[in-house]
Amino acid sequence: MTAMQWFFSFLKKYRTKLIFAMILVTVSSLIAIVNPHVAGIIVDDIIEGGNRKILPLMMIIMVVTNLVRAVIKYWFLLIFEKSSQGMLYTMRDYVYRKLLAQDFNFYNKNRTGDLMSRQTGDMEAIRHFVAFVIYSVYENILLFLIALVMIFIVDWRMALCMIAVLPLTAVTTAKQLKAVKPAFHNIRQHFSSLNTSVQENISGNRVVKAFTKEDYEIEKFNKENDGYREAELGAANIWRKYVPIFEFLANVLSIILYLVGGIMVVKGYMSMGKLVTVSGYLWMLNQPLRQAGWLANDYQRFVTSVEKIYTTVMVEPTIQEPENAVARKHFHGDIEFAHVSYHADDEVILRDINFHIKPGQTVGIIGATGSGKSTLMNLLCRFYDVTEGEVKIDGINLKDMDLYSLRDNIGMAMQDVFLFSDTIEGNIAYGRPNCSFEEVEAVAKIANAHDFILQMPEGYDTIVGERGVGLSGGQKQRISLARALLKNPSIIILDDTTSAVDMETESQIQSELGSLQDRHTVFIIAHRISSIKDADQILVVDDGRIIEAGTHDELLERENYYYTVFHHQYGDFDAIVKDNGSRRHNEWLKGGSKVG
Repeated sequence: MTAMQWFFSFLKKYRTKLIFAMILVTVSSLIAIVNPHVAGIIVDDIIEGGNRKILPLMMIIMVVTNLVRAVIKYWFLLIFEKSSQGMLYTMRDYVYRKLLAQDFNFYNKNRTGDLMSRQTGDMEAIRHFVAFVIYSVYENILLFLIALVMIFIVDWRMALCMIAVLPLTAVTTAKQLKAVKPAFHNIRQHFSSLNTSVQENISGNRVVKAFTKEDYEIEKFNKENDGYREAELGAANIWRKYVPIFEFLANVLSIILYLVGGIMVVKGYMSMGKLVTVSGYLWMLNQPLRQAGWLANDYQRFVTSVEKIYTTVMVEPTIQEPENAVARKHFHGDIEFAHVSYHADDEVILRDINFHIKPGQTVGIIGATGSGKSTLMNLLCRFYDVTEGEVKIDGINLKDMDLYSLRDNIGMAMQDVFLFSDTIEGNIAYGRPNCSFEEVEAVAKIANAHDFILQMPEGYDTIVGERGVGLSGGQKQRISLARALLKNPSIIILDDTTSAVDMETESQIQSELGSLQDRHTVFIIAHRISSIKDADQILVVDDGRIIEAGTHDELLERENYYYTVFHHQYGDFDAIVKDNGSRRHNEWLKGGSKVG
């Protein structure tokens, strides 16, 4: 399917209405021949012939003709506008659904500003084409042809003289279309870059202010703005070159009419009334010539926008829904990674990962930044597909599972917390919008968010700013945790969820999360050992490999990577462990203070 075929697939629904509107355009154009003809009769038969009895009839005909033409034009303009808005609604909905269906790889490679411009400027160019350009091109061509035919009927010699401008018009239009296409591609590219620049700076305005980089960002914006201006001026230079030619050709028609027609009237080859009639048809020739350049620009802008949107939405997601997908309402939570490796753009992220988690277990994952911890969970959610090996839940390969069923069974509190511009209750209930307030309150208490929410101006009805502006990092994390828990999923993933909270709050959250054991399989990604020490199994990830696995006590006894991290975070407590045993050692961790 080509870009144009894709576009016309949306227009097909309105085909009957548009054909009817085109018939109205045809009728309107045909009616336009009446007034010039009547004007010629008035000159020849009334002014020069003295037959004043028909004057009232001629005036009535002209008035009625104008009224009928105005009503018909209003009618078809309304049809084109409604059809354009309806088509735009359907197309925008389709594009939005396609964007939502894309995977992480797509958003890693496409800028937000580019995608926004597809839904705004490009969509508007398409709407303008349907609402205005389609009928304008048809109407102008029709008016031009009708005028030529009528002039031929009036006087074929005059018509032949006027036809002389047609080849020049056709050649000029073709050259303009060819020249303006790359110019419009350049405009759309710079418009997308400008959109991206503005979007990033508005979203990151607090970072800009914190680093006092306003002048730097203004300079960056000005560069993008200058680029967009130059792109528009480059296209304007093309119009400047060709539009005057169309104006000249339109004026040539006037010269031909009054020069050649005047000579023919003087010599008696044509009556004054016929000259007036031809003069009345002159606008039907001039208007298409004057509009040709602008309509060519609008058409090329439309083609460029369709191609831009088409190339964006026709990208197939790398994560595909399998045929005969296995859908489960509830998973037991038995998870297995078997010889899993993952590569991204020729970079090895994970190598030969193997582990097996039983239902109801809590798994801690620790490792240096960039070691691959979050990637493990992204593979479990099938945000990416493994390069080698298998990931199984309840013995079923993820690639055989229904994507919605899989992700609906996983509650995830992500590392980068995103909150919507909504109430706190709305953000927590995002995964289950029809839940009761009591359920929202219950998970807020588990996440240790209930108390600070009640202290806010409107409590749970407090509207948070975009991306959670107005809340601290710890508050956003706790709301994110509550949102994940409310889904009551089979599998819970907490990706560094308590990194921004204090030790006491973390201890309270961990205590509450302990009540979830046996009902959920829980993964906790953390940098602090206090967050994962009570896990049934701890995985230590380094450079894309699992280098250690075991319980907290087992890993300490091995005195490898985990032991070193523990030593760095809490100091040398070997003596404490030997003298007081691991029980008191763990009590110290829970309390967050030294053991005497």
